[in-house]
Amino acid sequence: MNAPLMIGGTDILPGETRQIKVPVAKLYTDTEMSIPVHVIRARKPGPTLFVSAAVHGDELNGIEITRRLIAKNLKLSKGTLIAVPMVNIYGVLNQSRYLPDRRDLNRCFPGSAKGSLAGRIAHTFLNEIVKHCDYGIDLHTGAIHRSNLPQVRANLDDAETLTLAQAFGVPVLLNANLRDGSLREAAVDHGVKILLYEAGQALRFDELSIQSGVKGVMNVMSSLGMIRKRTSRKKIEPFVANRSDWMRASASGFVSESISLGAAVEKGQVLAEINSPLGDLIGQVESSRTGIVIGKQNIPLVQEGEAMYHIAYFGSATDEVAEHIEMMQDMMELGTTP
Repeated sequence: MNAPLMIGGTDILPGETRQIKVPVAKLYTDTEMSIPVHVIRARKPGPTLFVSAAVHGDELNGIEITRRLIAKNLKLSKGTLIAVPMVNIYGVLNQSRYLPDRRDLNRCFPGSAKGSLAGRIAHTFLNEIVKHCDYGIDLHTGAIHRSNLPQVRANLDDAETLTLAQAFGVPVLLNANLRDGSLREAAVDHGVKILLYEAGQALRFDELSIQSGVKGVMNVMSSLGMIRKRTSRKKIEPFVANRSDWMRASASGFVSESISLGAAVEKGQVLAEINSPLGDLIGQVESSRTGIVIGKQNIPLVQEGEAMYHIAYFGSATDEVAEHIEMMQDMMELGTTP
């Protein structure tokens, strides 16, 4: 039987679409703060999927992805979609990754009803949203001044999770371990299959990342039978990387880089040169292995040892991955659905 779904004290019946505000805590100004939630339920029972954004408050691409999903006024064939555009509402308000207590919300799950502000938000989100779900997609970007190529991170050793990651439709899949205190860990502990989508950088909209994210969520919903099957003459084939490393600065100075995000690089290839303020070459950054640049620092200033380029390794498939990255970029520019 397709039973009512209760979120924040509100019952959402089969066939209903509702917008709900889930109370969290007050500011010291006595201002009430709440997490906005958009719920779409089909009349026919099926899987429940949550899509969450801004667990880190400065990661804005996910907010726009969920906004565009909501604006589509989706008609579900079966199941329930729970879209949460802002989990860390305090961070969004302050354009900060963290909460006012300086805690990282994504290290505070499962949280506590009587704990810190971060713990209370984690507890609320886990109990009001995640526990109702069978699947989840958590939307992220790179940190401040760092960009990520559109990629999905998940436990790809789990067959069903791998199928969902492949359905998402981006070229790069990273088999990533669970981190203590993360939303992904808490979701898995409650039997929820979850993908983490990483794309773009903090405090900026990136159209490629946003379009890829919207299409990716729709592709997953299609694969779960929640919406009509999506077809395309062109298909972006995903490739799994089981390892990735950061290339670090060999000296402190000013950066002159020679590669871009998404580029295929060879072992020993120079990725950037580091110069002194007077123009002397004082160091180089080289790739330790052949792979794809899936993340990079954007500021042309570095301290020795600072992480600069995130390289994922695909073995003999590196050239194919690069081709599919180019295909993804071309398809987004042409407005083609992958």
